[in-house]
Amino acid sequence: MCLLCLCGLNTNAADAPTAEKIAEYRNAAEQGEANAQYSLGFCYMKGAGVPKDDIQAVKWCRKAAEQGLSKAQTKLGLFYEFGEGVTKNSAEAAKWYRKAAEQGEVNAQGKLGYIYIKGEGVPKDAVEAAKWFRKAAEQGNAIGQSQLGLCYADGEGVAKDKVEAARWFRKAAEQGYAKAQFILGGCYIKGEGVSKDAVESYMWLSLSSAAGDAIAVKLIEVLAKEMTAAQIAEAERKTHLWKPKKE
Repeated sequence: MCLLCLCGLNTNAADAPTAEKIAEYRNAAEQGEANAQYSLGFCYMKGAGVPKDDIQAVKWCRKAAEQGLSKAQTKLGLFYEFGEGVTKNSAEAAKWYRKAAEQGEVNAQGKLGYIYIKGEGVPKDAVEAAKWFRKAAEQGNAIGQSQLGLCYADGEGVAKDKVEAARWFRKAAEQGYAKAQFILGGCYIKGEGVSKDAVESYMWLSLSSAAGDAIAVKLIEVLAKEMTAAQIAEAERKTHLWKPKKE
C-alpha cells in the first residue's frame, strides 16, 4: 500500500482531496492535530489538492513527528535520507527512523536495519542491523523477513545458519515477495537449508519470474533440462495453484 493511501488520501489526480477537505486538514493541523498535520504534509508532498511543495511537506510532517506520530517520523527520516525539502543528512534520517522504529513502526525498523548495514548516519553494525530486521520480520514484514534471512545466510550480525535463513526466506516468499521467492528457489537448487528439490525450485523461480525477474527465467530454462516431464508438470501445477499467505 502506498504511503499516501495510509493517511487516507488517494494518489490519483482525479481523486485528490477537495478544497474543503484541504481546509479541514489545515484547520485541524493548525490546532495541533498530529494526524491532520501528517495528512497535510502528504498533500504538499504529492501535490494533491495543493501545489507540490517539499518545504511545506517537511514543515507539516515535522510538526506531527515532534508530537511523536511514528508514521510522520518515518517520513521525516525519508526526507532527510534523500534530501527532499531539507538538506540531505544521514544522521538526522537515522535519528527519526529510530524514534519511529522504537514505537514499532515496521517500515522504520526495516530502514534502520539498512542504515546499520550500510553505516550511513550511524556506525556500521551488523548486529544492530539484524536486530531491527528481526523486529520488522516478527511483525510479518516480508522485506524484513528476507533481509533477516540474508543475515543468517551470510552470518552477518547473527550466527551463520542456512536452515534459519531458508525459514525466513520462505516466510517472505509465501507472502509473494519476489526477491525471496528467487532466493528460496536457489536454496532448493543448491540444497542450502533445505533438501534439494527441483520441483520446489522450479515453482519458486516461476513465481519470481512472473514478477519480472529475468535471471529466474534463465535458471528455469537450465533447471528444466535436468527434470523429467512429470516433474515439470507437477511444478507447473503447484505454481498455478499457489496463493500468497498473509501473516
